[in-house]
Amino acid sequence: MAQQKSLKDLKRSDLFQQKGYIAEEWVEAADGKTFNVYDPATLDKLATIPEMGREDTDKAIKAAHEAFQSYKKTTARQRARWLRKWSDLCLENAEDLALILCLENGKTLTEAKGEVTYAASFLEWFAGEAERTHGETVPVANLNQRILTFKQPLGVAACLAPWNFPIAMITRKCAAALAAGCTTVWNPAGETPLSCLAQAVLAQEAGFPKGTINVITTLNGVSEVGKALCESKLVRKLSFTGSTRVGQLLAAQCSHSLKKLSLELGGNSPFIVFDDAKLETAVEAAILAKFRNSGQTCVTANRVFVQEGIYDKFTQALSEKIKTLKVGPGTEEGVFVGPLTHERAVEKAMNHITDAKKHGGQVILGGSPYKGDGKLKGYFLEPTIISGMSKEAITTSEETFAPVVALYKFKTEEEVIDLANDCDVGLGSFLITESMPRMWRVAEALEVGMVGVNLGLLSACESPFGGVKMSGYGREGGRQGIDEYLSVKSMLINVAS
Repeated sequence: MAQQKSLKDLKRSDLFQQKGYIAEEWVEAADGKTFNVYDPATLDKLATIPEMGREDTDKAIKAAHEAFQSYKKTTARQRARWLRKWSDLCLENAEDLALILCLENGKTLTEAKGEVTYAASFLEWFAGEAERTHGETVPVANLNQRILTFKQPLGVAACLAPWNFPIAMITRKCAAALAAGCTTVWNPAGETPLSCLAQAVLAQEAGFPKGTINVITTLNGVSEVGKALCESKLVRKLSFTGSTRVGQLLAAQCSHSLKKLSLELGGNSPFIVFDDAKLETAVEAAILAKFRNSGQTCVTANRVFVQEGIYDKFTQALSEKIKTLKVGPGTEEGVFVGPLTHERAVEKAMNHITDAKKHGGQVILGGSPYKGDGKLKGYFLEPTIISGMSKEAITTSEETFAPVVALYKFKTEEEVIDLANDCDVGLGSFLITESMPRMWRVAEALEVGMVGVNLGLLSACESPFGGVKMSGYGREGGRQGIDEYLSVKSMLINVAS
């Protein structure tokens, strides 16, 4: 086995930070508490990070609020320049950022580099949107009046990032906020804080003023930090990506201050393969939609519905392809499926596999934790296929968040639409078909925020991202993303002589 890369291989050692970041200073927690960050592939300790709490959070909010008083007066063009510089720095340091991400999250280096590029794209996109936040003139009924509107930044924005895409999700949020003229407090997931801290280094280098970016790190005190952000009257916007359960809690806690919220919550994406699909297209799209980040994406293909006429061919072709996927540490060359990010994910996946078998599902590939040659110590799971899934199985109503393919057979278009919509969430979806009329019918009928047709990816900086039902509300990315951080003000003018 080739020598694995480590943090010692970073070209810029300053991108590896082990402190919080408040008002342009790298700080410890007020009470001195810390927690450790581990490599999920080896279980080796990567870093010791401040376990910050309410006092630290209040300090960060105050710094952001003070900075907002001057930052809101900066021109959109100046904010755009800072964002473009930050984007350039991300791309210049892509290898280092990818290595940090790979080690703390577990995704492969190839995927990590892709995420860095994706993250930079939001900085560049919202640099452009900063100068396109126009107001409007409104036709009046009273000729003695003139009415116009303009947009203004909300204030301090709290950006809560998940562990599965820690670089891209923080830039998707804060790029829009900073472009709008808001200042920010970041709260990265405790499993993956190093990526966000590295981004703070680059943002500072790009020229963002003191206090516009603050980073609060915590693992065990996440509820305390979250509550402080929700309850603070100085925080006027909160953006969260994560589970529906936590999103509901945050919404309840924010209700007292009536903050504006963007909630990108749980998904249960249907992946629908019709009889007329091209087999190669279907398999390639399924691999990408299911195995990206080892199945740990909010729009991962969770329920794979395959029409009966192509079911057997698709199952066989998919199995043959999955057998070729290499499992191992993300730093190892040729690896396609890395470890899950934490032990709970393996336990949950095994519970889903056991439950599927109890309801008649047949495990035709994988189905167990993966130890390779016996030397792997991390949170690995064999790429798994379960055929003959029943709608009574847990996976039908709950995300597995692991490299587990659950195959359901269906007969008609009407049947699969009902099956796909029979859940409380509606984030992403995929459909594979060569029929243009069917593409339109099904896409319009699915109760989701996003539909991918004949592909396995749903993300692009220029496309709005978000869901319906219990998958939350608000949109990130696209031209809609910046509006989440702006308020509209109307001005009525008396022009009577």
